[in-house]
Amino acid sequence: RNLVELRPTSVDDLVAMVALYRPGPMEQIPNYIRGKNKPKTVTFLHPTLEPILKDTYGVIVYQEQVLQILQKMAGYTLGRADIVRKAIGKKKRDLMEQEEPRFIQGCIANGLDKNQAKTLWDLIQPFAGYSFNKAHATCYGLLAYQTAYLKTHYPAEYMAALLTTYSSNT
Repeated sequence: RNLVELRPTSVDDLVAMVALYRPGPMEQIPNYIRGKNKPKTVTFLHPTLEPILKDTYGVIVYQEQVLQILQKMAGYTLGRADIVRKAIGKKKRDLMEQEEPRFIQGCIANGLDKNQAKTLWDLIQPFAGYSFNKAHATCYGLLAYQTAYLKTHYPAEYMAALLTTYSSNT
């Protein structure tokens, strides 16, 4: 349903959907689809976010974008941002909660007001539930595209290969 609504025009659209279809960023799928189909509706919480989120229609999709936001918006060093990346990768919600005050203060120091900082943190927080980096999503997206192509254009060969692969698995 989401892919039908998205109307993908490139592999990048498939890659983004693979990354978005995770418990962390899943709630942002409608915003991504709206941004893709109606680019004039795309807005950014702060102008500094535009270069980071422009390619994903204003939506945080990948772990790398979270790292960039931590650095540019909250003044994190790359090392400190990597600690948050590890918390995201290992689904350590407790570590994410410990980072919130540091993030909010860093954002305020870099020109955001407290409400903007809190809103941005609320967008990042779900990534600790489960999210993808872009390289991982790209591999899945390309494999899904190739599989769908083969299944559509070579259905007999595809099913024969699938059945052969699993023939010994009753």
